[in-house]
Amino acid sequence: MRPLPILKAAFAALVVIFLLGPLVAVLPLSLTDSVFLNYPISGYSTRWFKELVTADSWRLSIVNSLLIGAGTTVLATLLGTLAALGLRGKRASLLVSTLRTVFLLPMVVPAVVLGVGMQLMFARYGLTNTYLGVIIAHTVVAVPFVLVNVSSALQGVDVRLEQAAASLGAAPPTVLVSVTLPIALPGIISGALFAFATSLDEVVLTLFVAGPNQRTLARQMFATIRENISPAIVSAAAVFIIGTIVLSLAMLAIRRRMA
Repeated sequence: MRPLPILKAAFAALVVIFLLGPLVAVLPLSLTDSVFLNYPISGYSTRWFKELVTADSWRLSIVNSLLIGAGTTVLATLLGTLAALGLRGKRASLLVSTLRTVFLLPMVVPAVVLGVGMQLMFARYGLTNTYLGVIIAHTVVAVPFVLVNVSSALQGVDVRLEQAAASLGAAPPTVLVSVTLPIALPGIISGALFAFATSLDEVVLTLFVAGPNQRTLARQMFATIRENISPAIVSAAAVFIIGTIVLSLAMLAIRRRMA
């Protein structure tokens, strides 16, 4: 075997170890029976996972994350899909480039800048410390992910299929619902999963626009780190990691089934 493939395989293995090393180090600590985060683990227990369910602060944060994540997913998927459809097939122009940049801007603007701006704006309309305000804030950063995924899926839609449906008498809404959206459905689902994952992971915007009743799991982890480093944080991180893996596998399965 030539040395170049071996070097490529070795480099790829090192990159995987570098990326997954922190996860491998964290996950076993979520099962420790100690109140300290250290190795070697003295014993194994599920007490910290039970605390996520029994402690009021953790239980409320999990429920809030699911509610806010669901609302963000629905709103971001709707807006991102409409934006992708609106920008689809447009000739390159200053207006189209500007609109696309505006939609993608939340991906590059620092979250602190967005948080300060949203806090000032939401205060004028009474949206601070409300679930709706948090959902809108999370939607702003989730829409770009939906737009990118749906736009990529729409590029694979054969225009001739839509033209054939139109030539047979189908109205534009019928063509959209019966031809375009079913073909682009894998991209829409992928964008929705990205939106949900983005909402679960968002903490900076939540710090600016959410109140005590809207504390999410990510914000609860951040607050717990500042107050007291508890193994419950690692258990919550394990929930995040496992949830992300499940979402990734679901996304892969959906793409393969609809391919």
